[in-house]
Amino acid sequence: MKDDIAEFKNEVIDKVKQEYSELTRFLQRERDEVRVKMHLANVDAQDQWHKVEAKWESFRSRAAVVAKVTEQSAKEVGEATQLVGEELKDAYRRIRDTLDAMKR
Repeated sequence: MKDDIAEFKNEVIDKVKQEYSELTRFLQRERDEVRVKMHLANVDAQDQWHKVEAKWESFRSRAAVVAKVTEQSAKEVGEATQLVGEELKDAYRRIRDTLDAMKR
């Protein structure tokens, strides 16, 4: 029974780490694409970029924590980073849309 619980905790931790890793890779690709377009950006888009960059750094800091946390706090940290990740996705999408609209 004790071994089953420990195994389950490890599975949960592994799942949180895997989901976080996938989210991090996705956000890195989004960030890279937007960064390439930034040289054509107007001041408003550049302001948005700087705000998102601060969130990105926070997200990356949390990534290091997720990799090292104990099983009890992993869920809490995972939920918090998931929220920041979703905010970053939305922010990169808004910036990309702004940059795409400038091309028209």
